[in-house]
Amino acid sequence: MTDAQETAADTPLRTTGGGPPDDVVSAPIPLLEPREGIPPVVADNDALAAVVAAFAAGTGPVAVDAERASGYRYGQSAYLVQLRREGAGSALIDPVGCPDLSALGDAIADAEWVLHAATQDLPCLREIGMTPTRLFDTELAGRLAGFARVGLGAMVENVLGYALEKGHSAVDWSTRPLPDPWLRYAALDVELLVDLRDALEEELDRQGKLEWARQEFDAIASAPPAPPRKDPWRRTSGMHKVRRRRQMAVVRELWTARDHVAQRRDVSPGKVLGDAAIVEAALNMPPNAHALAALPGFGHRMSRKQLEQWQAAIDRARAIPDTELPQPGQPLTGPPPPRAWADKDPEAAARLSAARTAVSELAERLTMPQENLITPDTVRRLCWEPPARPTPEAVAEILTAHGARPWQVEQVTPLLVKALTEAVA
Repeated sequence: MTDAQETAADTPLRTTGGGPPDDVVSAPIPLLEPREGIPPVVADNDALAAVVAAFAAGTGPVAVDAERASGYRYGQSAYLVQLRREGAGSALIDPVGCPDLSALGDAIADAEWVLHAATQDLPCLREIGMTPTRLFDTELAGRLAGFARVGLGAMVENVLGYALEKGHSAVDWSTRPLPDPWLRYAALDVELLVDLRDALEEELDRQGKLEWARQEFDAIASAPPAPPRKDPWRRTSGMHKVRRRRQMAVVRELWTARDHVAQRRDVSPGKVLGDAAIVEAALNMPPNAHALAALPGFGHRMSRKQLEQWQAAIDRARAIPDTELPQPGQPLTGPPPPRAWADKDPEAAARLSAARTAVSELAERLTMPQENLITPDTVRRLCWEPPARPTPEAVAEILTAHGARPWQVEQVTPLLVKALTEAVA
């Protein structure tokens, strides 16, 4: 048994509310150094081959984490991958020097991967050839178990009694060479991940939720990559201020031009041109680069060439024929916004109100967030287009069609049938 497991065994789990139980008065123990020290960064094929062999020979689950350079680089690529496994120790791998980790992915393919907030790391891991077949998500486990704070630091502290130093989470991980304090932080992120997994599995089992968690983990592991987002320019911060179609075209042209520059320079789009500046240009429609320079976000230390580049995008938007201008909002693929239901369909609004109340009450009894019990979108779709006869079979079929897992269907079907029936009555 590791030191962390002994601590977990001696310390009551601090679940609902995220704070320690009344009889726990000791402060968390600072975790300052990995057990075997900071492992060397693996950045060439020979070193990678040794890691692949070590992890293939290891036993038990594999703790996996990845660090990206969000806010600094274009895209969400991994710039450091951390792993730990019994019998193999910890490894820090540089995906810049080793861009293909498929051999490592194959070596641990049959093992359970332990990640924290898996959906954040899986896309960048997939890019470098690493895709799990089985996983355990400690953040999602914490949500299902009723923890109020589910960040890795909070979970390690509340469950295992150790304090992780979290000061480097938002640094530029594309920096080379990576400073030792950053590498220490990265290694510590996987140091106790398997210990945390084991403790949370026990807690979920105690609450009768372990099978629910397994279904959730299986759904994450088997989910296909997300499709490209349609019209990503519509997510520009401050877009709600832009109401005219010609102004929307300016946002689209500036966003697209910025994205091309950011991709070419491999920098975060926000470092090329801020969202607030794009919206200002759309609202003001400047006629030339001189007028553009007077707007917030454009004048400060921006070269004449850059100003002309952005003004050209605005001019392109101004020249678009009216018939080709973007339409307000995005095409709806589901129900309208709930705030409009009372006018469009009062009966549907009554169904939704009853269903929301029932789901909220059940989530509170189960000590988990409502969105983990059943997604709000699924509830809205069911209430907007309910079955002709809201029988348990009909409701369960609709929930399953919208991606609800068996445990969710079992838990919410009775209360949703009741909500639909009573609302009609």
